[in-house]
Amino acid sequence: MKQPRTLFEKIWDRHSITTNEAGQTLLFIDRHFCHELSFHAFNMLHGNNRMVRHPERTFAIPDHYTPTTGLEDKDYIDADTQALVENLIKNATRNKLNLFDLGDDRRGIIHVVGPEQGITQPGTIIVCGDSHTSTHGALGALAFGIGASDVSHVLATQTLWQPKPKSMRVTVKGKRPIGVTAKDIILAIIGHIGAAGGTGHVIEYAGPIIQDLTIDERLTVCNMSIEAGARAGMIPPDNTTYRHLKGRPFAPQGEAWEKAEEFWRTLPTDTAATFEREETLDATSIEPMVTWGTSPEDVIPVSGAIPDPKLETDPKRQTALNRKMEYMGLKPGQLVSDIKVDRVFIGSCTNSRIEDLRDAAEVLKNRTVCIPAIIVPGSGLIREQAEQEGLDQIFEAAGVEWRPAAGCSMCIGVNGDSVKNEERCASTSNRNFEGRQGRGARTHLVSPAMAAAAAISGRFTDVRKMGKN
Repeated sequence: MKQPRTLFEKIWDRHSITTNEAGQTLLFIDRHFCHELSFHAFNMLHGNNRMVRHPERTFAIPDHYTPTTGLEDKDYIDADTQALVENLIKNATRNKLNLFDLGDDRRGIIHVVGPEQGITQPGTIIVCGDSHTSTHGALGALAFGIGASDVSHVLATQTLWQPKPKSMRVTVKGKRPIGVTAKDIILAIIGHIGAAGGTGHVIEYAGPIIQDLTIDERLTVCNMSIEAGARAGMIPPDNTTYRHLKGRPFAPQGEAWEKAEEFWRTLPTDTAATFEREETLDATSIEPMVTWGTSPEDVIPVSGAIPDPKLETDPKRQTALNRKMEYMGLKPGQLVSDIKVDRVFIGSCTNSRIEDLRDAAEVLKNRTVCIPAIIVPGSGLIREQAEQEGLDQIFEAAGVEWRPAAGCSMCIGVNGDSVKNEERCASTSNRNFEGRQGRGARTHLVSPAMAAAAAISGRFTDVRKMGKN
């Protein structure tokens, strides 16, 4: 009788080639995504007179440095960023990779495009030179970010040496409150276990609330697993997964689909399997969440107040809290609802999918924003769908800037979309680190609905209290 295994263990074992004396496992990699910053890896590859080993398994998608105002030469912030984009296209063409070029409507943020196109599939191992590769775990894949030397190794061999992480399960129990989104759930989880809570582990999310999430919502949860320190985040595949994948361009077709689905149904964690760590969160008490500091773990409900560092007994922790408070320009005891916001960003690989845009549109409909706000779709196809549904008209009528080109945009701020020094931004992205959205920028992470509410009121507002519009 086989020993019960977790979803993670099943995928790891299936891809294991050999183990070295240091305890590392050589894994076969199913899918490899590359963006503009992969140029270091291509330089190493070509410097050794090598070509990509499996171009059919490699996908090149420019997203970090592409302008969202358009894709003409004039739209780039400078010649250097344009050169990075052009270099990726050149390397992809040279190696005959799957390229989603600038004029391709399918192009967008890698972690949006993969699931949208059916490239992301259950039971696969997916890597990319980007920490938020964990997003793809929402479809039952093992997905994680890697460094430049590892990117080069995968390009050359389609394999990768990795130490085996530990397994961890986070179960969300109780009833999901009305008005609480997937973004609120994952922020609450990070606040519960801490920014280092998942270090050294692969997190599997479980419980009826997780099972009831849509694919777009699952992608949001797994996207931010890295912000809890985890190596990856995963949700077992189920009928929701299969419905999402069926008919997508890169998904199996015909008899191949039937065989794939039969295999996928063997992947979920066995009932008797054990995890090296278990955490439980009661969703009943979750509210719309807002981060206040410079780490996603610095999160409180919109009804809450900024914590007082003086109540912290650990001197180092107290110093860190004071530093965060100073950078963010906040005061102990200050109500979240009293914090004024200067601008709003809705987008990123966390919250730029069609359901995110619908959530924002529902709040913005028949209302007008009082501060600058931009919305950047996660892919060209999402932009097209949003416009077919008339969401763009709602955004524009509300005074929101609807960007014509997909990309990472203000999440990381390297393409010209950034937040000014000491400006406060309500952002649907995944990181609120110092300088993440621009030098001196003050970032507060929220859901699309909460970001839209902030754009209307000019401060953090409990979207549940805004009523129907």
